[in-house]
Amino acid sequence: QVQLVESGGGLVQAGGSLRLSCAASRSMFIINRVGWYRQGPGKERELVATIALGSSTNYADSVKGRFTISRDNAKNTVYLQMNSLKLEDTAVYYCTLRWAGSDYWGQGTQVTVSS
Repeated sequence: QVQLVESGGGLVQAGGSLRLSCAASRSMFIINRVGWYRQGPGKERELVATIALGSSTNYADSVKGRFTISRDNAKNTVYLQMNSLKLEDTAVYYCTLRWAGSDYWGQGTQVTVSS
């Protein structure tokens, strides 16, 4: 079992920044890829970014150049730095990883971007 706890969401004006954190209950040194997904109002859940153990990253086109995913394996934590936020970034953001053949998700953290 792996527990994931996201934090850092909140209300921010368009153009602003937020940093999300995801703390895992197991060592990140043994977990390859970790990702952030989001689900906006009335939308399906979509991939935002992923990062592998070797720090290679992958981003959705909609966030490239604005969001940065990173991980601190010693702290069992993954981060999502979000800059130049847009109204359409409003969503619940979820952290996820796969371990021992199962997918684990956090409870989500709400990000609301206002005009």
